[in-house]
Amino acid sequence: MRMNHIDIHVPDVAATAAFLVRHFGLYLLEMRGASGLAILGDDAGLEIVVSHPNEKFGSGHQQALYLVTYHLGFIQTEQSNVDRLYSALKESDAELVGEPREMRGGYFFYCMAPGRVLIEVGWRAE
Repeated sequence: MRMNHIDIHVPDVAATAAFLVRHFGLYLLEMRGASGLAILGDDAGLEIVVSHPNEKFGSGHQQALYLVTYHLGFIQTEQSNVDRLYSALKESDAELVGEPREMRGGYFFYCMAPGRVLIEVGWRAE
């Protein structure tokens, strides 16, 4: 068994999907409806579904809840890639949460994608 996808709920599907494609190497597999659901993929086969909350399941999005209840992590193959991505995000006026630093045996920083989706970018020596 392997994880197939994760579905994140946001108020603006197009903005969040565009941010993830632009900065994290994901690609758009499919957009359904009028920007109501985006399916993003990566080269390893992971899919991230970006959608509006589904009231049937009692879900909401973090921006409306005023909470951060999860984060997405993107591991880098080189420590220098963390710095490169941090600089690119800073130049694009992304909401950064601290600078890259050593913590928990690695080198990380955090940022917010549209919809208050917390993103962790890091590297760990193997």
